[in-house]
Amino acid sequence: MPVIAFANSKGGVGKTTTALALAQVFVKGGASVTLIDADPNQPLARWALKDPSHVPQTLKILPDITEETIIDAIDTAAARDPFVLVDLEGSANVAVSYSIGRADLVLIPMRGSQLDADQAARVFKLIEREAKAYRRDIPFAVVFTCTSPALRSRDFKHIEQQLIKSGIPVLPVEMVERAAFRAMIQLGGTLYDLTQKEVNNPQAAID
Repeated sequence: MPVIAFANSKGGVGKTTTALALAQVFVKGGASVTLIDADPNQPLARWALKDPSHVPQTLKILPDITEETIIDAIDTAAARDPFVLVDLEGSANVAVSYSIGRADLVLIPMRGSQLDADQAARVFKLIEREAKAYRRDIPFAVVFTCTSPALRSRDFKHIEQQLIKSGIPVLPVEMVERAAFRAMIQLGGTLYDLTQKEVNNPQAAID
């Protein structure tokens, strides 16, 4: 079953939020999903503990994953569930390499800044090395996060054009900066549980 790894050597780019939102969409569509929390800070495990009653039964969180256990965790989950999403640490290490080697798709969340682009370039090179090591293609794509629905800075446009010019796939859908995504992490539960009382227009984030 598809294994999707979320990788970027820079922290704070929205890996966990993007992985969690995508997992919730798959679950809402009727699929069983395993979210592997390979970040030592355990953001997904902490999210699940905030409101356990609103963690869907078909969404499994695997915490405390290390470089010694990550391959077995991915393979076991992939044999059981239609989707396995791996939230990786914001640094290059053995666990990140192993996960990329096992992935059917690597998503690289990044903001539209040159600093993020420079760090994302490291992930591109790592994917290339792992593809050579495993002697197979490893599909990947950039997903822009924390974007404005209305404004595009010159830096953002330049970075996007450079990625496309370099042949780097960029997803047409972005993780727009919305209060609902922050509330999901802060309060626990899913995007589908949020109400107008808790956050303005949660439906926009769902859409």
